[in-house]
Amino acid sequence: MTFAPAPFPEGYAALVTAAGRGTRAGTAEPKQWMALGGQSVLARTLGAFAGAERTLLVVHPADMDRALAAFGGQVTLVAGGETRAESVRAGLEALEGSASHVLIHDGARPLVSQDVIRGVIDALRGGAAAAAPALPVSDALWSGAGGQVTGFAPRDGLFRAQTPQGFALDAILAAHRAHDPAAPSPADDVQLAHQAGLAIAITKGDEDNIKLTYPGDFARAERVLQGEGAMDIRLGNGFDVHASCAGDHVMLCGVRIAHDRGLAGHSDADVGMHALTDAIYGALAEGDIGRHFPPSDPQWKGADSAIFLAHAADLARRRGYRVGNADVTLICETPKIGPHAGAMQDRLAEIAGIETGRVSVKATTSERLGFTGRGEGIAAIATVTLIGAAR
Repeated sequence: MTFAPAPFPEGYAALVTAAGRGTRAGTAEPKQWMALGGQSVLARTLGAFAGAERTLLVVHPADMDRALAAFGGQVTLVAGGETRAESVRAGLEALEGSASHVLIHDGARPLVSQDVIRGVIDALRGGAAAAAPALPVSDALWSGAGGQVTGFAPRDGLFRAQTPQGFALDAILAAHRAHDPAAPSPADDVQLAHQAGLAIAITKGDEDNIKLTYPGDFARAERVLQGEGAMDIRLGNGFDVHASCAGDHVMLCGVRIAHDRGLAGHSDADVGMHALTDAIYGALAEGDIGRHFPPSDPQWKGADSAIFLAHAADLARRRGYRVGNADVTLICETPKIGPHAGAMQDRLAEIAGIETGRVSVKATTSERLGFTGRGEGIAAIATVTLIGAAR
């Protein structure tokens, strides 16, 4: 199965619900904010829908500031309600008039595959008013009470529901508006759609598309991510050079170092950060800094290179990848890098949103050979590994 998020058809939006508290998971914080394979559950979920024209994320009002810090500018944030149905309706109301179809997905299902998503979209494009993935029930079904079996139920024709559940936007919004708030809350949007008389197509589900509900689900999800064929590893390299010029300092890997010369460049000429940024773009097959931040654009003159690195790291996260490690080598005779290497590691890790232990910064000279040996400039080489779920 493929992982790279494919573009959604025109008019198709994604609505991810993450306003619950997830108390059954037994985690220290709401489960959608817990780490899974180096990313938050929610970041991994949103990465699966990076191909959508528009993505709405419904969060608990208490999580709004956190969501803004993590995903502001990437998705439209909506405050959720007391129940899942209220949260979904809030998202649908925000989407009204801007999309023809919507895929509604649980934020706690971070392992959804592109095949599952595409199956729902294909059913909708084929004319279905609603479609949702499911798996047929294969186990025997019992009823029980007091720890004892009390009865049996046939399993024929029964399915385990999954998300995303896709709908024509106007139809599912009408179903939500027609629902009596005093009535029992529906289990999911398919139930509401069925009550409204919509025909719902069943598409193929995936055993790995689990909903994180109980503590053991996190361990299972980690095993899925670490399993054979479950990782997509990408390697990127970056190289950059900046010439020396008049000045009293250089910016290297986000650290200002006093020096008898500066470095020439359209931005702040941080050669180390530029190399690392290009390495991430390269691993993503997204070109280089110049494609995303053209030097011909005056708004980037003198810009802090942290802007570039943060953009590249964020792009990787939205594509469903995390930085496994980054290695930067600075090539110069002076200034001495050793005393500043630790601060450089900390700064690069902070900007990229990863642990300091995943970043290496080191230096070498060119034995006084070439332009770096003559002090005419500084060069940098960077290598980065990106890890994503190849599902």
